[in-house]
Amino acid sequence: MTDLADWTPRPLPQADRLEGRFMSAIRYDAARDGEGLFQAVGLKEQAHLWDHVPIGPFDDAAALSAFYTFANEKLGWITYTFRAPQGPDGQEGEVLGLSSYMRLRPEHGSAEVGSVVFSPKLQRTPAATEAMYLMARHLFEDLGYRRYEWKCNANNKASARAAERFGFSFEGTFRQDQVVKGKNRDTLWFSMLDYEWPRVQAAFEAWLQPANFDGNGRQISALATLREG
Repeated sequence: MTDLADWTPRPLPQADRLEGRFMSAIRYDAARDGEGLFQAVGLKEQAHLWDHVPIGPFDDAAALSAFYTFANEKLGWITYTFRAPQGPDGQEGEVLGLSSYMRLRPEHGSAEVGSVVFSPKLQRTPAATEAMYLMARHLFEDLGYRRYEWKCNANNKASARAAERFGFSFEGTFRQDQVVKGKNRDTLWFSMLDYEWPRVQAAFEAWLQPANFDGNGRQISALATLREG
């Protein structure tokens, strides 16, 4: 959006849940989600998931819950827990990970997606891609934001590849940006803008179609190919 004559600040994300075909993104609730999140991404053997995240790993479910409660109440984060689809009886599916809207600037229509932590079960699955699609769609389609940001440690090559795969554009490197866990962090900045979203959205939706997967669940067309086609 470049014509801002009638611009008004945008509302904060407020959906209780974002429903997909492969998964659901549900507004974080410590009492409901804390133990499941710890089992999904917090156990000792999963400590590597937090290597490039400024927070974590956590000693137990209570510590994880306490931090995310603090972040949502005091830091302005809005966190969503990712779960497998509901069962036939309506019971919530298994916890698979989480992510947060951060650095929310509704007066400018800008927000960051961050603290993205996928469990091993969620990594490299259609559900992981759908999770990022649902969060972007909510921000652009439902709330009318202009800018969506992704930032990562320059050493986190997987996160940088994911940002570009999801349709974010690289903007630059903030050198010696932070000291994180006793190490220097150069931060890579990526963004997605509102006028880019229709093309990105169309690619996400085409990629998520059942026809884009063969009998073994392998993709037929890559997300980047669909976006560029």
